[in-house]
Amino acid sequence: MINFRKLMFLPALSLMMALPYTAQADLVVLQYHHVADSTPPATSTSRSLFEAQLQMISDLGLDVVSLGPATRAALSGNAPQSNQVAITFDDAYESVYNVAAPILDQQQIPYTIFVNTDAVGGQGYMTWAELKELSSKDWVTIANHSVDHGHLARRRGEAEADWHKRTNRSLDVAQNTLEKQLGFRENLFAYPYGEYDEALEQKLDERGWLGFGQQSGAIGRHSHDTRLPRFPMANAYGQLNSLKDKLLSKAFPVDASRLPDGVVSNNPPSLTLKLEAPLSASRLTCFASGLGRINFSANADTVTIQAPKALNARRFRYNCTHPAGDGSYYWLSQPWLNLEAPED
Repeated sequence: MINFRKLMFLPALSLMMALPYTAQADLVVLQYHHVADSTPPATSTSRSLFEAQLQMISDLGLDVVSLGPATRAALSGNAPQSNQVAITFDDAYESVYNVAAPILDQQQIPYTIFVNTDAVGGQGYMTWAELKELSSKDWVTIANHSVDHGHLARRRGEAEADWHKRTNRSLDVAQNTLEKQLGFRENLFAYPYGEYDEALEQKLDERGWLGFGQQSGAIGRHSHDTRLPRFPMANAYGQLNSLKDKLLSKAFPVDASRLPDGVVSNNPPSLTLKLEAPLSASRLTCFASGLGRINFSANADTVTIQAPKALNARRFRYNCTHPAGDGSYYWLSQPWLNLEAPED
């Protein structure tokens, strides 16, 4: 049985003291959809795995914190000495209300639910009454996941005026609905499918919102506030044999605002990184979705990463890690969005 009291009150590990290079302690955000044993496998975390993940967080002595304040602290470089963890759920599925929420509420463990407002009350989703009940708890945050969970990046051939109209509606109607139904608003947004482009990021920036994707990695002072990473925790990605590395990961020390927005112009896309101390090309390892480990070219302090062949999926990633000391890793996930592939 999980010792939730231990999860809340164990002293945090002091990772900074053990690292030869003073890597900033960062925020690791976990992303869930369903927490159940009978929902679609691709988006589900079993109850037993969810409980085991919480137990590992407890065993590592990591604090579970509220998403908004912790993200802003991490971006400013004011994170505490050890990594923190934030828990998020996308889509407001009924399984989260029935299974995950009671587990977390037992010890007032903070969590955030991102809501696509048109789905509320539909089959398999929470009702407004249930969301209002959860939102009344001090440790629960309800935030925006769009009106209809549509693809918000501008489509090929879509008129600019049409794109502005549909995206403004999706962002603002959802935000206003959440405020009307629940009595408050949060400046947090999770991109449907984790898809975004630079123009959509600009809309969030104009509204002063933080934007969360579905690419993996930690949040720190090198991160960018409209392309924030989260680690997916569905059964296929949240297994315990790799979870410790994720929970102790560090934000990759390159300026995320200078990375591409991920919209693919040439396939396979190319990603160029300038590595500054303590990074070196000889210790970098990179992977591409569905292709496993891939090679990269290095020239002085610059590396260029490119998959060996085109990828036909709508969404894929280049993931790179580099040792950060004391068994932890700097972690970078570059999301790519292939607008030539059909929408889900």
